[in-house]
Amino acid sequence: MTDLAQTRLGIDVPVPPVFDSIEDERQHRKQRLAAAFRLFSQCGFDEGVAGHITARDPERSDHFWVNPFGMHFSMIKASDLVLVDHMGEIVEGNKPVNRAAFVIHSQVHAARPDVVAAAHAHSLYGKALSSLRIGLDPLTQDACAFYDDHAVFDDYTGVVAELEEGRRIGAALGQKKAIVLSNHGLLTVGETVDSAAWWFITMERSSQAQLIAMTAGDPKPLDADVAKLTYNQVGLEYAGWFQFQPLYQRIVAQQPDLLD
Repeated sequence: MTDLAQTRLGIDVPVPPVFDSIEDERQHRKQRLAAAFRLFSQCGFDEGVAGHITARDPERSDHFWVNPFGMHFSMIKASDLVLVDHMGEIVEGNKPVNRAAFVIHSQVHAARPDVVAAAHAHSLYGKALSSLRIGLDPLTQDACAFYDDHAVFDDYTGVVAELEEGRRIGAALGQKKAIVLSNHGLLTVGETVDSAAWWFITMERSSQAQLIAMTAGDPKPLDADVAKLTYNQVGLEYAGWFQFQPLYQRIVAQQPDLLD
């Protein structure tokens, strides 16, 4: 793996790495995925066995790595991850996989070849926002990352267990980076594990800010032109990848065993 940097006036600007082999890229994705689970645990996004993050395998594009069903996010290592195919059959690993994870994520990955990773959890404020069946307004700079780039799926029919439900979620997501699953929670996607995880973290926080503002009074959204300008500054793929880097550095320094 080679870490590249854009040099501008003598300042190194980090960019996503380029890999020397498929094996290096696979291990990178798995380590980032394990780190994302640890961070989700620190953020309080773990609730029982609910929640999953997936990463497309760099060689077998219709296979993805996912967390073992019933294993706490705070304990997941790269070596614990399970590889499943497009039918949900386990290809590598000896632990069970959440059926809902396969049903939702396989259809999102199938509908979006550009998506490397998808993240979903039953986070508190995401659940609260989803119960209102509304999306995020451009109330803050951070919320502008989702301006005109997220959807609302307003048809909750119980725990997702059928492929057709996953297909409908994938269709509702379209080409956007995130979706509010009504009466359920949030789901985000990215071209890297890093960006998908960061979009989820900041979407949850933006949901919290919006709900607090709605409770406190009459929040004033930004004008459309300002919201779009801000989106172009904080809502593009590179911004999502970059925002995850300090979180990754911190969690690896605190819990280096996740890399195993």
